[in-house]
Amino acid sequence: MAAHDEDPVGDGALDRVTWALRRAELAVQALKEQRLRPLGMAAAHYTLLMSVHAEPGLAGAELARRLSVTPQAVASLVARLEGRGLLERREHPRHRHVQELHLTDAGREALRAADEVIADIERQITDTLGGDESTQLRTLLDRVTKTVRDA
Repeated sequence: MAAHDEDPVGDGALDRVTWALRRAELAVQALKEQRLRPLGMAAAHYTLLMSVHAEPGLAGAELARRLSVTPQAVASLVARLEGRGLLERREHPRHRHVQELHLTDAGREALRAADEVIADIERQITDTLGGDESTQLRTLLDRVTKTVRDA
């Protein structure tokens, strides 16, 4: 048997829960990118702005850990968003080498507009699923998250 004829994955690989989760995430991310583009924003910008909104004063290194990206990736995004006037860095009150991230007024407005787009995507999904299935999906995803974090 030639090497190209061998099955590179195990039986049922395309039916795995983890593969279904990944396909769903890719589809949602693609739709976010498409719908946020007219606002001049990428999904990564929305995620970063939302994270800073949720926890004002986060440092770049901590933000990178929470988003599971490199500090360099966060620094690049922060520089871009700061250049657009959406974020500002402030000196940490006790650690002068640490800079805290905060939304500007323009950043809050941009986040509000982007969140309307994301909420519309959410409505499309939940309208299709209905209330009971939406609640069930959220519960199951929360259980998956806990299981993976506890592993």
